[in-house]
Amino acid sequence: MHPFSYTRVSDTREALNAGRRGGRYIAGGTTLVDLMREAVERPETLVDIVGLPLHDVTVTERGGLRIGALVTMSEAAAHPKIRTLYPVVSQALELSASAQLRNMATIGGNIMQRTRCTYFRDVTAACNKREPGSGCAALEGVNRTHAILGTSDACVATHPSDVAVAFAALEARVHLLGPDGERQVPFADFLLRPGNSPHREQALRRGELIAAVEIPALPRPLRSGYLKVRDRQSYEFALTSAAVALHVRGGLIREAKVAAGGVGTVPWKLSAVEQHLVGERPSESLWAAAAAKAAEGARPLAHNRFKVELLKRTVERQLRVVGGTK
Repeated sequence: MHPFSYTRVSDTREALNAGRRGGRYIAGGTTLVDLMREAVERPETLVDIVGLPLHDVTVTERGGLRIGALVTMSEAAAHPKIRTLYPVVSQALELSASAQLRNMATIGGNIMQRTRCTYFRDVTAACNKREPGSGCAALEGVNRTHAILGTSDACVATHPSDVAVAFAALEARVHLLGPDGERQVPFADFLLRPGNSPHREQALRRGELIAAVEIPALPRPLRSGYLKVRDRQSYEFALTSAAVALHVRGGLIREAKVAAGGVGTVPWKLSAVEQHLVGERPSESLWAAAAAKAAEGARPLAHNRFKVELLKRTVERQLRVVGGTK
C-alpha cells in the first residue's frame, strides 16, 4: 500500500473543501481499502465522511423515499419503510456481499464501487479502466462473467452493485453536494457506460459527494422483487439479475419498471420489456414475450454467450413471481 494522508471531517463544507483539493471520500471503506491494498487505487488523501449528517431515511413530500448516502446497507435493508414500499430494494441489499460487509458498507459507497473484473484488479493486465489506453485484456481473455450489454471496444466490465439495479428500475435520482452547490442526477445518467473513456465511471464533478438517493413515489398498489442468479448462493456477484416492479389495476399492467444486473456495463434498464408489458393483462404468454426482448442489442463474447438466454429466463421468472402468476 502506498503512503497516504487521512483526515476525518464532521462538517459538509469542510468535506467539500477537502474533496476540491483532490481528497478521496471514504466511509465504510469496503471497496476502496481493498483497491488500495492491491495498488489499483493510490489516493494521496482520504477524507473520512462518516460523521456527516447523511444517515437518515425519510419519506418525501410526494410519497417517495430519500435514503441518505451514509445509511449502511444493513440499515437500509431492515428499514420498515423500504421493506414495505420498495421490497425490491431490501431484497437486492440482502442478496449482496456478506452480513459483515453490509454492516459497514454505505448506500453511497455501494453505487460508487468499482468493477470486480479480474483484469482491472490485476495491475499486470491491460485495462483501460485502470490505465487509459492500455487495452482490454478481457476481450480476448476469459470473459465468462463480463458484460453483454453497453459494452465498447475499450471495456466489457460489469457494474457489480445489486441495489443499483433496483435503483435503476425504480428510476431513482442521486442527490449530490459540491463546491458549486446541490444538484440532482437521474440514476440512469449517474453511472456512465464505458464508450472510449471507461476510466470515467460516474457523472461526478470534482469535489462532489453523494448526499442521498431518492426513489420517486410510484402508483399503488405496487409489487416488486429482486432475483439474483449466481454461481453459488452466498457472497457471490450476479451472473445476471432482475429487478421488477409492477403496478396492476383493473386487471391491466399500468406501469412496469424492469432492470437487469450482471449483464451490463451499468445496471441495465430494460425499456423494451417495460413497453411490452404496459396496458396488457398479466399472463404466462405475456411474461415470455416480454422477456424475449430483454437481451436486445446484446454483444456476447466467446465465453459469456450463455448470458443471453440466462437473462431472458431470469427476467421471465421474476415477472411471473412479481406478477402473481407463478
